[in-house]
Amino acid sequence: MTAATSHQPPRKGASRAADIPAEVLQALSRGELESATLTEGLALDQALLLRATFPELSPAALKAAESACQLGILKRMSAIGALMLDERGTAAIEQCRSHGADTVRGWACFMIGAQTELTLAARLAAIRPLAADPHFAVREWAWLAVRPQLVQELEAAINQLAVWTTAPCESLRRFASEALRPRGVWCRHIDALKRHPERGLPLLSPLRADPSRYVQDSVANWLNDAAKDHPDWVNELCIQWLQHDPCPATRRICQRARRNLK
Repeated sequence: MTAATSHQPPRKGASRAADIPAEVLQALSRGELESATLTEGLALDQALLLRATFPELSPAALKAAESACQLGILKRMSAIGALMLDERGTAAIEQCRSHGADTVRGWACFMIGAQTELTLAARLAAIRPLAADPHFAVREWAWLAVRPQLVQELEAAINQLAVWTTAPCESLRRFASEALRPRGVWCRHIDALKRHPERGLPLLSPLRADPSRYVQDSVANWLNDAAKDHPDWVNELCIQWLQHDPCPATRRICQRARRNLK
C-alpha cells in the first residue's frame, strides 16, 4: 500500500484547480501527497486513489467508485466509504485511518458513519482519533460522516459531546460544537436546533471563553446559524456571557456570532 509522508514541511497549495501542477495532482491521486488546500482535495481523482490504495478491489467495486466520483463531494466520500465497508469490512477502517493521504483517512470517517450496528457511544469513540487528526480536511470529514447518526439521537449526542468540551485537544472541543451546528456547511440543517437553539447550550456554554480561535470560530458560527431564526435569543445569550465573563475570547465569540445582526 502506498502511503503519503505525513511529516513533510508545509507546502503552499493551489487555491484554484487550474493552478495545481499536473505532477502534484498525480501525486495526490496516487496517495503520495497530502492535500494542502480544500481545492486540491476536491480536485484529486478518488477512483485513481482507490485503485492505488487498494489494488486488490474487485472490478465491480472499482467501477462503482468511478460512478461515485461523478457525485458531489460529500456524496462521493459517503459512497466510497460505504463501498469500502461492504467490500473489505471493518478491517479496512484501520488501514485507511493509518494511511498517509488525508482523503484515504477521510474514507475511514465515512466507513465509521456507514456502520449501522454501532451504538452512539461506540461511533463517537471510533471517530474520536479522526476528529483529532492533524489534517484539516480529515477533521471536517469526521463530523460530516457521523452527523446524520448524531442527529437521529440528538439529545444523547448533545449529552455525550458535552464531555468533549473539556478535552485537552482543541480539535475535539471544536468537534463538539461543529458537528451539531444548526445550519452546518455541506449538510442538512438540524430542524430541532433551528427551532430550539437553547438545546445546544450544553455544548456552547462550556466553550464560551475557550482560548482556541479554532474553537471560538466554531461556537460563533453555531450562534450565527441560530441568529438567522432566533436573533433575539442569540443577542441575549451574548449579553449574558459578556456579563459573566467579559474576557477577550468571549468578546471575540460574541462579536462574530452577531456579525449579521443589525
